Amino acid sequence: MPLSPTATRDLLAQLGHQPKRFLGQNFLVDGNIVRKSLELAGVQAGDAVVEVGPGLGTLTTALLEAGAEVWAVEKDRTLHAHLTENLLPKFPDRFHLLEGDAVEHPLAALPADRAAAFKVVANLPYAIATPWLDEVLAGPLPSRLVLMLQQEAAQRYAAAPGSKSFGAISVFLQAAYDIAPGHKVAAACFFPRPDVESHLLNLVRKPAPYVFPESVKALVRSCFQQRRKQLGALLRGRLPDDFPAETWRSLLQAEGLTEQARPEAVPVSWWVRFAPHVPPLA
Repeated sequence: MPLSPTATRDLLAQLGHQPKRFLGQNFLVDGNIVRKSLELAGVQAGDAVVEVGPGLGTLTTALLEAGAEVWAVEKDRTLHAHLTENLLPKFPDRFHLLEGDAVEHPLAALPADRAAAFKVVANLPYAIATPWLDEVLAGPLPSRLVLMLQQEAAQRYAAAPGSKSFGAISVFLQAAYDIAPGHKVAAACFFPRPDVESHLLNLVRKPAPYVFPESVKALVRSCFQQRRKQLGALLRGRLPDDFPAETWRSLLQAEGLTEQARPEAVPVSWWVRFAPHVPPLA
């Protein structure tokens, strides 16, 4: 069972540790949410699971007790030391703990021989959520991701074309993953209590996921940075002069769109069909 808010506060005091807002340190204190995370991810004995920011080890312990083998990356030195001393000895063969930045180690040093079939279950710090996810989407791709996120971030990742929240990261994510039913999480489920609501985002890898090349990702990001401009003008300004405009015009036409469409109105499927035509950008 997770520690209660009082027990969490007492343990942090014992460690001499003040939760760091810039690291998104809001510790989960609700057992139902821990169980829901494992349930959504379909965690079974023998699964390889990556966790980001294990903190005091609440979710980590549940994963290990379910029989999973866990690779976790923790940036905070005090919490890394706490996990090394208190959790690692209980699961020496199935708990692999790395001290470091999750953006630099998005899969927590998961070995290549386990990367063919693994899951991610994590309570993601808000500040790193998008850059971390961007790194994960470069592959190898987990079969499932269950991510605790601030509600705003979850809405952005799952946003539909035509909405203000739809952006480059929505395109990259939805080209590779289907959005399965998730779960709302109240601020009261954490200590310290955050100022916003959270959401368990439940992602299932598509049967044929698409991973965008870096050159195309740079182009998509650039277009969404000027999301109110027309796509035709954006593409003409970013593609080589000799790139045939008829290529992207015909693809837009097939979607029932014109070059006056704005990036936020263009569906993920169009970007996926367009991507193979984009030459490497200098």
